[in-house]
Amino acid sequence: MARWEPDAPGRLQQAALELFAERGFEQTTVEDIAVRAGVTKRTFFRHFPDKREVLFAGSEEFRRFFVDALAGAPASASPLESVAACLDEVSAAFHGRREYSRIRHRVIAANAELYERELVKLASVATALAEVLRARGVDEPAATVTAETAVAVFRTAFERWADADDRDLRAVVGEHLDVLRAVAARG
Repeated sequence: MARWEPDAPGRLQQAALELFAERGFEQTTVEDIAVRAGVTKRTFFRHFPDKREVLFAGSEEFRRFFVDALAGAPASASPLESVAACLDEVSAAFHGRREYSRIRHRVIAANAELYERELVKLASVATALAEVLRARGVDEPAATVTAETAVAVFRTAFERWADADDRDLRAVVGEHLDVLRAVAARG
């Protein structure tokens, strides 16, 4: 084992994802992850409190990215068009991350506890988006309904993309937004 190599957290995340995909989440130990990453268990615990956190590191940054993207939408945009601009920006950030995203999604979808954690993460995004919409002058319940709908569009598009759709995530999100617009237009 090398004495020191850069990016231990990144190597631990990559090793964990590989092992979770190969063996399953439950069958993979922290020791397995540390060995694969070429570090000690102590190093693992310096960066992550447990093996679940390897999959959810960056959740706060993920939420912040949505918030910043929505805050940056044109002030003249309707609530729906504001979240559409937000989702376009967020989904564009997944370019080049398809394989990682697909593997992570499969690992999480295969474990009820992890999937529940993912849904909680997305619920926190919806709460944050509703706050931004209210700050932009959107009244209740429109702010909450729009934010929850935006997250539902992102989640369903992401899951479709991660499961089988070979198009760019932006295209899948755009298609889902078009479905929402069509439903809303039918009133």
